[in-house]
Amino acid sequence: MVSAKQLLSAIEAALLARTPPPAALRVELMHAIRLSLPSLKALLSYPAPKASDRAQVQSKEVRLPDSPPISLDDQDIQIALKMSEDLHLNEIECVRLLVSSNQEWGLLGRDPLDIYRLGVGLWYMERRDLLTSLYMLLRATVLDQGLEGLEADLVTEIQSYLEGLIASGLRKRIISLIKELKREDPTGVGGPNSESYILDSRGALVERKAVVSRERLILGHCLVLSILVERASTEDVKDILFALRECALEYTGATDTMKHQIIYSLLFSVVIAFISDALSTAPDKVSVLSHDASFRHGFNEIVMATGNDPLVEGFVNCVRFAWAVHLMLVQDGNDVKEITTSTSNDIKSIFSCLEVIFANNVFQFWLDKILRSAAYQNDDEDMVYVYNAYLHKLMTCFLSHPRARDKVKETKEKAMAMLSPYRAAGTHNQMIESSAHPQEAFEIALQPFVSLLEFVSEIYQKEPELLSGNDVIWTFVKFSGEDHTNFQTLVAFLNMLSSLACTPEGASKVFELLQGKIFRSIGWSTLFDCLSIYEEKFKQSFQTPGAVLPEFQEGDSKALVAYLSVLKKVVENGNPIERKNWFTDIEPLFKLLSYENVPPYLKGALRNAIATFVHVSPIVKETIWRYLEQYDLPVVVAPNAGHTGQTMETQVYDMRFELNEIEARREQYPSTISFINLLNTLVSDEQDVSDRGHRFIGIFRFVYDHVFGPFPQRAYADPSEKWQLVIACLKHFQMMLSMYDVGEEDSDAFVDESQNSSVRQSYPIHMQLPVVEIMKDFMSGKTLFRNVLGIVLQGVNFLITERTNQIYGQLLEKAILLCLEIVVLVMEKDSSVSDFWRPLYQPLDVILSQDHSQIVALLEYVRYEFQPQIQLCSIKILSILSSRMVGLSQLLLKSGTASTLVEDYAACLEMRSEECQTIEDSSTDPGVLIMQLLIDNISRPAPNITHLLLKFDINGPVERTLLQPKFQYSCLKVVLGILDKFLIPDVNALLHEFGFQLLYELCVDPLTSAPLMDLLCTKKYQFFVKHLSSIGVAPLPKRSSSQALRISSLHQRAWLLKLLAVELHSADVLDHNHREACQSILTELFGQRHAEYGIHHDGSNYILHNDTQIGANGPISKSKVLELLGVVQFESPDITLKSSQFVSSAKYSSLAEDILSSPTTSGRSVYYSSERGDRLIDLASLRDRLWQKFNLYDAQSSTFRSEAELNEIREAIQQLLRWGWKYNKNLEEQAAQLHMSTSWSQIVEIAASQRISFLENRSDILFKLLDATLNFSGAPDCSLKMAQILTQVGLTCMAKLRDERFVFSSDSTSDTVTCLDIIMSKQLSNGACSSILFKLIMAILRHESSEALRRRQYALLLSYFQYSQHILDSDVPATILQFLSENGQEDEELDLEKIDKDQAELAHANFSILRKEGQPILNLVIKDATLGSESIKTISLYVMDALVRVDHDKFFLSQLETRGFLRSCFTSISNFSCQDGGFSLDSMQRLCTLEAELSLLLRISHKYGRLGSQHLFSMGSLQHIASCGALHLPVKGNIRRLDNKFGKNSFDVDKQQMVIAPTLRFLFSITSLVESSEFLEVKNKVVREIIEFIKGHQLLFDQILQEDLSDANELTMEIINLVVGILSKVWPYEESDKFGFVQGLFGMMSSLFSRDLDIFSSIQSVRSENSQKADVSISRLSFSLSSYLYFLVTKKSLRLQVSDGATTSASQQPTLALLATFLGILASALEKAAEEKYLLLNKIKDINELSRREVDEIINVYVSQDYSPSSESIQKRRYIAMVGMCRIVGHRSQLIMLLLLLSQNLMNIILVHFQNCSIAHDYRRSQKAITYDTSLDDKEDMLSLCGELVSVLERLELLSEDKTGNSLEVFRRLARSLKEMSLQKLSS
Repeated sequence: MVSAKQLLSAIEAALLARTPPPAALRVELMHAIRLSLPSLKALLSYPAPKASDRAQVQSKEVRLPDSPPISLDDQDIQIALKMSEDLHLNEIECVRLLVSSNQEWGLLGRDPLDIYRLGVGLWYMERRDLLTSLYMLLRATVLDQGLEGLEADLVTEIQSYLEGLIASGLRKRIISLIKELKREDPTGVGGPNSESYILDSRGALVERKAVVSRERLILGHCLVLSILVERASTEDVKDILFALRECALEYTGATDTMKHQIIYSLLFSVVIAFISDALSTAPDKVSVLSHDASFRHGFNEIVMATGNDPLVEGFVNCVRFAWAVHLMLVQDGNDVKEITTSTSNDIKSIFSCLEVIFANNVFQFWLDKILRSAAYQNDDEDMVYVYNAYLHKLMTCFLSHPRARDKVKETKEKAMAMLSPYRAAGTHNQMIESSAHPQEAFEIALQPFVSLLEFVSEIYQKEPELLSGNDVIWTFVKFSGEDHTNFQTLVAFLNMLSSLACTPEGASKVFELLQGKIFRSIGWSTLFDCLSIYEEKFKQSFQTPGAVLPEFQEGDSKALVAYLSVLKKVVENGNPIERKNWFTDIEPLFKLLSYENVPPYLKGALRNAIATFVHVSPIVKETIWRYLEQYDLPVVVAPNAGHTGQTMETQVYDMRFELNEIEARREQYPSTISFINLLNTLVSDEQDVSDRGHRFIGIFRFVYDHVFGPFPQRAYADPSEKWQLVIACLKHFQMMLSMYDVGEEDSDAFVDESQNSSVRQSYPIHMQLPVVEIMKDFMSGKTLFRNVLGIVLQGVNFLITERTNQIYGQLLEKAILLCLEIVVLVMEKDSSVSDFWRPLYQPLDVILSQDHSQIVALLEYVRYEFQPQIQLCSIKILSILSSRMVGLSQLLLKSGTASTLVEDYAACLEMRSEECQTIEDSSTDPGVLIMQLLIDNISRPAPNITHLLLKFDINGPVERTLLQPKFQYSCLKVVLGILDKFLIPDVNALLHEFGFQLLYELCVDPLTSAPLMDLLCTKKYQFFVKHLSSIGVAPLPKRSSSQALRISSLHQRAWLLKLLAVELHSADVLDHNHREACQSILTELFGQRHAEYGIHHDGSNYILHNDTQIGANGPISKSKVLELLGVVQFESPDITLKSSQFVSSAKYSSLAEDILSSPTTSGRSVYYSSERGDRLIDLASLRDRLWQKFNLYDAQSSTFRSEAELNEIREAIQQLLRWGWKYNKNLEEQAAQLHMSTSWSQIVEIAASQRISFLENRSDILFKLLDATLNFSGAPDCSLKMAQILTQVGLTCMAKLRDERFVFSSDSTSDTVTCLDIIMSKQLSNGACSSILFKLIMAILRHESSEALRRRQYALLLSYFQYSQHILDSDVPATILQFLSENGQEDEELDLEKIDKDQAELAHANFSILRKEGQPILNLVIKDATLGSESIKTISLYVMDALVRVDHDKFFLSQLETRGFLRSCFTSISNFSCQDGGFSLDSMQRLCTLEAELSLLLRISHKYGRLGSQHLFSMGSLQHIASCGALHLPVKGNIRRLDNKFGKNSFDVDKQQMVIAPTLRFLFSITSLVESSEFLEVKNKVVREIIEFIKGHQLLFDQILQEDLSDANELTMEIINLVVGILSKVWPYEESDKFGFVQGLFGMMSSLFSRDLDIFSSIQSVRSENSQKADVSISRLSFSLSSYLYFLVTKKSLRLQVSDGATTSASQQPTLALLATFLGILASALEKAAEEKYLLLNKIKDINELSRREVDEIINVYVSQDYSPSSESIQKRRYIAMVGMCRIVGHRSQLIMLLLLLSQNLMNIILVHFQNCSIAHDYRRSQKAITYDTSLDDKEDMLSLCGELVSVLERLELLSEDKTGNSLEVFRRLARSLKEMSLQKLSS
């Protein structure tokens, strides 16, 4: 058995949707219905208390079905037993209620009474759900057939089920419950000792009696509907009648509206039973009652039995009426030949019933006690429709029967026989003296015929569509309109006509009836003749001196009022085209308005009729204005506002006089009400607002000063009239505020008033504006403000009571609505003038804050459920106040209304979510407004309204709130419930969308993020994964059928994905709930098993060699992340569609284009910003502007001559509006698509960059994502913005793929690492890589593109090349890889040659693809590099750099030559200039481009070797670079700027990095041509140009050579190395040294060679990676210098001194002693470096044998990153240590190689000197020698040098090849030769 809540949810999901439910929902619905059969059969029957169950509860342990034993404490037992006694409910069931209450609400810490009330409330909620389910099933069968959302076969299936249920006794059970539940015992409303209150689903305290009454009412409605599903049996009808008599006793003195409605449901059940049974003609529906003669006889006796209670008798008379009609229909259905005794008895019963009902005037009872009662008017709309429909059938059957017609005729004749006495309507003095209304004086008793006419009027006034095709009623109209002899029947007849004229068809028929000659004395001519006759009489009286105005006959006045009512309805509802010709002369309607003797109610009728003509045509409207000025009473106001001067002392008969002297004394105000309403109608139709309402200031002053100002002090005979007067005034004020604006032009409107009181009183009326006066009144808290707030302060509870129980309740409701609308309008306008009007006038929120009860009263109207507009206004007021008042939430808290307000807003939001009707305009949707209110207030100072309504802790720190939505009823509970149930998605689309947005905004807010994310991560919600599964990948609605739902669905998914991204980004994974949430999100998104936090699991820890291996260890479920991408993979709707494609005529489309191109006119824009921020066309504004352009508002200037032209324009405007609507929807859909795409990209990038370690098969996932993004971004239906988003995702995936290749892949079953872990990478197969490259090129070559997109695509292409060219870990040198593979396990996977072969194949495949698409891709890149912006130029150059790098067969070089691109590059370089010194952003971008150009040239030089260098040199590359202005910029510069987007405030532009280094690199590459030249070619062109370049930039080279090596960074060291390398290759060819470069180089040699072993910092103690690199740079520099020195010694015959002391020369040349000393330092460095390398290699081999402490020590010494030992496994740390040691070994290997070469150079230099020492004397005078060391003959220095050399050389000879990793054969031979010569020197 399903629960009542589950049953109701299934019914709502299947029956409330606008589209037919899917098959799954239908199956679920029928399954739930069938399982609920026992509950529905035994409706509201529950197990009674049992002694055994009571004892079990008292034993403190209870076992519920399908659950373990539950322990109870004393309090639980007490509450359960109390519930059992109060509800007459089984004790075990009471325990179940307590358990369910705890699950629903959380009972911990609650008061026992609250726990009891929650349990009882839950029980009543279950009952309500069951009753509501039954009602919805019945309603679907009876009322919803044929609706779009319901299929006929489903309704038939439900009906069949219900018929069986009713046949089983359900109806009898319903009737019994209606009677039983009203009793005061535990089974009803509760006994005397029962708790009177319960807590409902909102946690609000409600009376138990009210809950039970609502149950009885639902049962009554179910009873009515059940009779329409299945015929009532004879017993059922009797039971209902007895129940009616019993319940009717409650009517007397009852003020509870629901009790009246219950009685009505019983009454109409009988009526419907009789009528539906008698009218049955279906062959499968045999009449039940009409074929049972014994029943008819018995029931007739029962129904005709009289009682003592007149009210009960009145209801029984209504039943008698229906019974009589039933008998008539039964008699008509019998065969004439089969007349039996029962038939004659039926005839007698009919006559007796007719006599009784006419004698007791049952029609008047229907009117007074039922149809005109507040209870009937406030009943359920659907039920009232059913009631009226069957009253229509009742009356149609009654009036169509001959016996009934005879009785009606008899009654009519009787009424006509009673002539009304002559009575004047009353003179002015009589009106003053008499307190009675003239219509009520001497009134004869109401006749049944009059009541019958009014009864018919009431029926069709409520449901006018029932008149369609109703010939019976129109026949009755013709009958009842004949031969009227008194005004009572005439008035009743005319009132009936006015009701029948409520539809266009009815209005046309009524007009024809009164226009023709059907009635002798009734017609339009009678109306206008009577008006003319009286006007003539009054005119003659005025013309006769001393004559008294004739009195107005009462009958005539009432008849005229009735006629005018008919006229009003006919014109109001008539066909707009036809009615123009109906009444051509309306002047007679105005002529009586100015006469004092005309009764005020007749004047009211006249003006009401006149008002309907305003909308007939513009010409008629202007005519009305003219006639009013001519005939109506004037509005005389004082020349000074608010002051009555001497000019007003003479009494004038104007509207003021009529109001204050005539109507006020009679306490009735029909004339004033109609006067204001007529003027409101006229003013509202005005289109010219240029004078801002100044011409209406007189009317405004009258309404303000004389009508609305004193209205609270006036007396009113009829409360309805009071509120009609108030509504008319408020409507006027509301209209002034909505039509006219205030602004800066009104800034001086109060200047004259600020002086003194006398000046204020003399403020001239001609300077006043209505809207300004209203604003000043409100902003100073004066009369209008006080009266409006006085109405509002009556409170929402008072309004609910009056609306429910009083006829004038709807008028009061309307008045309060207008008050709230006025408050909203004032608040929307006051901010524009408050700054100018202070301090005399303050913003309305300041005025309201002076009395907090005013604010509370305004906000509490959100509780009012009868009128959504009132709720909307209250919500808008709170939205405005919350944006202005910082302490609003504290104010509400102090007032004691905060908790109530929270519940009211939650209830309003929840009720909106349960609606099944779509609200097209979201600005009138209370749910959307509440959501927007919550979202808008999130960022406002805490505590704010959002915190209050969502139940955050506003008494303490908001960020420390522990949210408990199940414990507290709030908007948060409702929002979570809405998103959890996801009911009626088509209706609640915006609620779902803003619900996700609200949660997202809360999760990114610093204060609310932690509490809400902690809540959403709990297991009880499982929020993230549930919604990802439910709505994330659901199919999108079709654009053609439901574009609005499609748009909202995209936004819903977008906000959901953003919410998930926030959780993945900011979740604390050390927290169990958040870690599980992240894991579940990733598992659901990527369909993968998740890895444990901190441990990488990857199934593909080897290179994938083909496409089929991708996903070999593939996903275990479908990847939703690709399905989500598939959701947005559709062609964006076209927003470029022009209006000319919708309109046939070009003039109309051009007019629309003009309006849209100048969107603002008179301060009103034709565009507006939607709730989502989209800039849309305001269709209403566009329509108005189009009509204004056509001059249709001014009849005089209109150029239209025919109706055809007018219709053509109407059609054109409709077409333009359709185009505008389509444009808006397409724009919204495109924005929604981009929104979801952006959100998808965010979650993918966050997951890939931050949480990918949670997943297995990461490379597989990243490849699939990259492949999908490239596929879609290259598709023709992918928009430009979408392509940019997807390319950015591709960039992230590509970068992560690069990182992922060398991320440690651990095996959780082992603690060891192998060489395989460090050698092998997780590289995609060659086929997969080729696929990526091909799709990327296709995406780059897409038809629609932009620079922004291509920048991303080029970056992705570069990233791909980087990925494909680094298959092995760059941190591990190739020599180390070879060493590890040789010493590792024997496995084919460790074959480095195979890896190299695969890499070569991939490079060849890449080039093949590029060559195939070479022409278009190169054209595009060259175009961007030459014609694009600086940013696209830069990256395009780097793309060409990458293309050159992968070039084979010089393909791209030839292409660049053919296109002349290289020459354009040189031109660009030579033309570079910076006017601002290079410190602007533009200059920085240009510098970046220059750097890229130089890099490209360098790449060509390196890639193509001597050919490339020669080619570039031949193009004059050095001359172009030499003329580049960038080389003359300051060496370092700094540009500061503010970049909020990326959070940066400055960046440095280093000329060394961007200009000098690239230039020197290229220059150094050109020197390769010098190396290949013959030495004797001193005049070589290459050498000359390089030397000329050096001379031209002497300052630069000098500055670099003078850099301090001890403080140089990596870049500086590279530049020094480059300069030294260039000089060492070309400067020896320079014969003169006037530039000092030789001395500079010698100085650098002396500086470097004279340092101790600390020159190599990493050899000593510092072992950081930077120090390792610095040592390599120093070694490389030393080697370059030694090579230069060796060149001079060998080629230029340079001879060095033995020591510094041997000469007095000031030369900085290094000495042989210095070289020998430095050689000793190198020997020490070689020994230490080789030893460290050897030890590290051994540690690498033995890594698995090291303890965790030893591994940690290695990490601390050799790894620069900070790793936490506590969070990683020993296996992971061993891997980290191994990679770190491999990196150090690589640096050591490089250092050892340079040190060996350096040592070899030094030994060669010394050896040359030793070899030439014996013949040195012959060269002393040589002209070719640069210098000659005369100290060589100094034996002492030589012996010292040789002694030092011998010891050093011996150490060098001992170097081990195993430790150095190099072959030392040549090195040792050289050392041995030098050692031998040294020993010879020592021995000689």
